[in-house]
Amino acid sequence: MSAQLPACQLLQRYYGDHTALCPVAPGRDEWLVHQSASMVSDSVALRDVWQTHQKAAFSPFEPTIELEGQVVLFWPKAHQLGLWWLDWLCQVLPEGTSVDIVGEHQGGIKRVPKWLDERGLKWDKLDNARRCTLYSTRTRALGDPDAAWTTFTAGELTLASHPGVFGHGKVDEGTTLLLEALDSRGLKTPLRVLDMGCGDGIISAWLAKRGHEVSAVDVSAFAVQATERTLAANALSARVLESDVYSKLDGERFDLIVSNPPFHQERDISFGPSARLIEKAREHLTPRGELVLVANGFLPYPELLKRAMGEFETLADNRRFRVYRAGA
Repeated sequence: MSAQLPACQLLQRYYGDHTALCPVAPGRDEWLVHQSASMVSDSVALRDVWQTHQKAAFSPFEPTIELEGQVVLFWPKAHQLGLWWLDWLCQVLPEGTSVDIVGEHQGGIKRVPKWLDERGLKWDKLDNARRCTLYSTRTRALGDPDAAWTTFTAGELTLASHPGVFGHGKVDEGTTLLLEALDSRGLKTPLRVLDMGCGDGIISAWLAKRGHEVSAVDVSAFAVQATERTLAANALSARVLESDVYSKLDGERFDLIVSNPPFHQERDISFGPSARLIEKAREHLTPRGELVLVANGFLPYPELLKRAMGEFETLADNRRFRVYRAGA
């Protein structure tokens, strides 16, 4: 079996096929799944892949984590998130544990030695190929990873934010347009609402504050944590859970599904989750339910909506973003 992702190709070249690995924040690669003794990821979708192959897979927020194999941190595009993972590993692993760090050159891996130096972590360069580099270091006591959490005010709400969560530290323009469109419609109360891809929880909190029964889901554990913190900061309640689109909802139906769906995975554009959101919406809407979503104007969502939902309308358009509505 050959690795497919460039970073995994470098790992296969360096480690061969006989070293048990513990990837942290990896991408999906069948070779890596096969080589793993355990893994850690904020993505419930990726953890499900590893668990399907009977491999131990952990969220970084689980109370008990037992890592097996050579720890390899996959450096993310968001360097603040990479630093959080580094601090987290130094907290959960015994001091002096070997940690290797791999990433693509265009993703900022070449800046990692500078950040390791700033944290007083000694490092070595192990290998480079496929426009990727592999470094090694060892854990030592560092700062508290919780320090990465921040809060900021957005209108009537206080929002919690974490590196790697969509719109980190600010309100996305598309989300603002979406909330304005929902406000202008004068939603009846209470509706059973699903916030798909809840991010920092701004949409869920806005809806809960207006008396709706909200379920908030996201594939990322960071987003789930952020939404829970946002709700708590505003003395609001909602159900929050990790789910790869509808995977954990077991056929539940809602009066309203609302979303600002992501279309980036690291540096790649991916419509997979958004397409599943739209294609399966009818199965999760009540007979008079509605799907309302916001998207960049250039994205091909009208085609997806027309194919899956039939008729749809544009509720708002500011030339950069559009808010679409389709009924069940």
